[in-house]
Amino acid sequence: MNAAQVHVRKSALTDAVLAEVPLAPLGDGEVRLGIESFSVTANNVTYAVVGDGFKYWDFFPAPDPALGILPMWGHARVIESHHPDIAVGERVYGYLPMASHLDVLPGRVSAGGFMDMAAHRQPMSPVYNSYTRLAADPEHDPAREAERMIFGPLFRTGFLIEYFLRGQDWFGAEQLIVTSASSKTAMGLASAARQSSPGIKRIGLTSKGNVAFVEASGLYDAVVAYDDLASLATAPSVSVDFAGNADLLARIHHHFGDALTQSVLVGATHIEARSVFGKNEPLPGPKPQLFFAPDHAVAFFKAHGAEEGGKLVAAAWREFLRAAEGSIAIERHAGLDAARAVFTRMVAGQIDPAKGIVIEP
Repeated sequence: MNAAQVHVRKSALTDAVLAEVPLAPLGDGEVRLGIESFSVTANNVTYAVVGDGFKYWDFFPAPDPALGILPMWGHARVIESHHPDIAVGERVYGYLPMASHLDVLPGRVSAGGFMDMAAHRQPMSPVYNSYTRLAADPEHDPAREAERMIFGPLFRTGFLIEYFLRGQDWFGAEQLIVTSASSKTAMGLASAARQSSPGIKRIGLTSKGNVAFVEASGLYDAVVAYDDLASLATAPSVSVDFAGNADLLARIHHHFGDALTQSVLVGATHIEARSVFGKNEPLPGPKPQLFFAPDHAVAFFKAHGAEEGGKLVAAAWREFLRAAEGSIAIERHAGLDAARAVFTRMVAGQIDPAKGIVIEP
């Protein structure tokens, strides 16, 4: 039996091919997942751009070390099980390869989920190694599986950013400046800030072509095109950069200067202008700080516990879904070759942010 996989050349992300590799027999305690669906978002571009530095390529190694298999968020079904507590037919949600199958070694099994204890995954954050069992998952809504794949992981990152900033009293800021405001993570942050920090003005920066889309979301108090950055008032501000564009980050720092109380770096959606998170030159104002969501997720759930923390996230998630209703047109594509094509187009910036892409391998 073979598995189909999409192999991406790490040094040239638009170079991606569909390949088949043989599946080895399952060992004791192992489970084979048949991948049913996953989303392809700008988050996956970020995984690829920073893949070596943050070990994103290490979750699902390709046979050739020059190639990688991208991680995705999605749903899978148990098609073979050598684990006594996990039955064939059960469905799970979690971190999956851009592929047709995944073999896992479940550990810490509970009614709600399990961890993949495969040795090569242990150096990475446990957030990515956790799988929820849908039969006992309070966040699961069969009618909203597409939205969860498209928005869920990105929303959670936005939720954690807001939680972190609020815990620091917003570093004394009066307004939040968000780059790549059309991105799903930015929208999640804006929604969480609207819910929990209504006194902070939310300003979304985006390209001219996306202004109308971002305004229509209703998540921001103001939406400004990148070219109009100089029009913003230099009130005390926190900047959260999802674009990874060094020139844009420099413009923000130079415009706000000492009025910029904190500069947070999250992603890299502008692949054509990326640098090592904008660290190529000294900037006025605070030194940009990288926000690594998995570390903050571990701290959040340690502080609140799994059950209470899950309730807090779920409540904010439901509110975000109401706010985001109708903002994304969901497109479903069949087959991994469609996934390959969508990803390479997304790397090239050719995917409309008003589309949510779901792949069904």
